[in-house]
Amino acid sequence: MTVTLYTPESNRTFETGKIFFPGSQAPFTVLPGHAPIISTLSEGTIRWESATGEETLAIRSGVVRVSGDKIEICAE
Repeated sequence: MTVTLYTPESNRTFETGKIFFPGSQAPFTVLPGHAPIISTLSEGTIRWESATGEETLAIRSGVVRVSGDKIEICAE
């Protein structure tokens, strides 16, 4: 899956096969083939698997959109 991450500090794009979000209603994980979704994010940690291991990003809030194998995240 291709992830585009927008933060006040920077923008980046990366590939992952699994990503975890601190959803505002409940935490959730996105895997390839996930149904389309738009969700707000609560304070917590986004975690994903990369070629070098697990990476994380602590956030205060945000929003995520999943469409096909494209994920767009705006987070603070």
